[in-house]
Amino acid sequence: MKISIVFYSLYGHIYDMAEAVAEGAREVEGAEVELYQVEETFTPEILEKMGATESKKRFEHLPIATTDILAGSDAVIFGTAARFGMMAAQMRAFLDRTGGIWSQGDLIGKVGSVFVSTATQHGGQESTILNFHTSLLHHGMVIVGVPYSEKRQTILDDITGGSPYGATTVAGNGPDMRHPSENELAIARFQGRHVADITKKLVD
Repeated sequence: MKISIVFYSLYGHIYDMAEAVAEGAREVEGAEVELYQVEETFTPEILEKMGATESKKRFEHLPIATTDILAGSDAVIFGTAARFGMMAAQMRAFLDRTGGIWSQGDLIGKVGSVFVSTATQHGGQESTILNFHTSLLHHGMVIVGVPYSEKRQTILDDITGGSPYGATTVAGNGPDMRHPSENELAIARFQGRHVADITKKLVD
């Protein structure tokens, strides 16, 4: 049972969430979990000006995602920073290259799930995930979110991400503003584990 986590991260917040998702998925027996980053479209000069160079070094060892990786997976969990209530352009560019596997129906019946980050508490976390789901539905994927059996998404005594659509984090605007809280990481672990559980049922 192969589960691929495909993410785009600029300052490392989504990378941290991706590691937590992977940790949760690996708790399920038989799950083979790999992380992949989507190709960066910013030049090194732009990344330097944005203060993202050092952050990107944290996951530069991870391979670049290809459409073949999606086709060879039983489940794909996507992670992206949000941009104005939608996925980052880098993730959109990657999905726009999946026409070949779409025409072959390679993702039909496979599990898809999404987690995101935003700069502010109400910065489009849910709209980004729901917009993302449109692409997954066009591919015929079975969408899995985070059910309310994960009670940590209902806490009210702290700023936190997390919704029935997927794990989220409030990242702030820059590399050092805020990192995922333990509550947000716990929801991400739950999502990974839940996706793996559902995938195992479908594969078996």
